Amino acid sequence: MKGEKARVLVADDHLVVRKGVRAILEIERDIAVVGEARDGIEALALCRELEPDIVLLDIAMPGMSGIEVAKLVQREQPQTRIILLTMHEEDEYFFEAVAVGVAGYVVKGASADELLFAIRSVQQGGIYLYPSLAKKLVTDYLRGKTTAAYEGLTPREREVLGLIVEGLPNKQIAERLYVSITTVQTHRAHVMEKLNLHSQAELVKYAIRKGILKPEG
Repeated sequence: MKGEKARVLVADDHLVVRKGVRAILEIERDIAVVGEARDGIEALALCRELEPDIVLLDIAMPGMSGIEVAKLVQREQPQTRIILLTMHEEDEYFFEAVAVGVAGYVVKGASADELLFAIRSVQQGGIYLYPSLAKKLVTDYLRGKTTAAYEGLTPREREVLGLIVEGLPNKQIAERLYVSITTVQTHRAHVMEKLNLHSQAELVKYAIRKGILKPEG
């Protein structure tokens, strides 16, 4: 697709949106609008017929949702790349769309320049996520990494962690667990290393996020 016009299909159940998007795209020399669809069923049929390079696909459409269409198109025509359009930045379908493997995710409130940038990025084989949604994805990824790190702790390390965030000093933890202070120190060091934490304050904040410790008030 590089160096050629991007053949784009526009699918949205609102005529005004379709015509508005088409007007933006048709003045661009490197983009050609090959068709319009007013619902999910028509969008799937036109994808099969026209084999566009890119589909601008509304999520909420009658007949079939954009997510359903995207799943089928990705399975049948992996060369066709999907950019999903949504009304809201906090869209409930965002992570499902990412899991499907769409190439782009753009809110309808985006500027014309942002939409064009998304299309060109996808045309060149890249991925485009609207900035606020990209941040959401990164946050969720980091949260997942934190969960994975916690699951990597041994049962005894989790026990030590719970006592540490309760504020018990090493000596009392050792007495509670019937182990030596040196053993507690070793467990503590392993916990901090596995969770990539570097201070008691970070440890407490982590415990609150994980629900190990309830914040006061």
